[in-house]
Amino acid sequence: MQRQRAERLAAGDGWHDSGYVFTTLDGAALHPDWLTRRFRRFVVDSGLPPVRLHDLRHGAASLAHAAGADLKTVQEQLGHTSIVLTADTCTSVLLDLHFKVAEATARSERANAPDPRFGRAEAWAKCASTCNRTT
Repeated sequence: MQRQRAERLAAGDGWHDSGYVFTTLDGAALHPDWLTRRFRRFVVDSGLPPVRLHDLRHGAASLAHAAGADLKTVQEQLGHTSIVLTADTCTSVLLDLHFKVAEATARSERANAPDPRFGRAEAWAKCASTCNRTT
């Protein structure tokens, strides 16, 4: 805001009071595609893999969800009208989550696996009772 105040003073009568925070040097609204083009140039110049500015929004949603934010909170942060949209398009599953889910599943399976020391019938009975199933 201080920088914009200084730009306003420097522009004098030429200042356009657009009401926007991010403006040209004379206060006029930026072209809608300006930031996208600038970001694209930054990505190319930095040698990063191709990523769109909008992809950062999806990434932020994924990181928030991975950090424990429930989908309803993420939906509200993104301004989506439907939680289905949030779940379907804006919370890509991170590789770390895949590993955590796989490890949790493996632990669960090992805990409920039949004991190889018993015969087949006894092993199934033990597994069924542990899993609250009937034989």
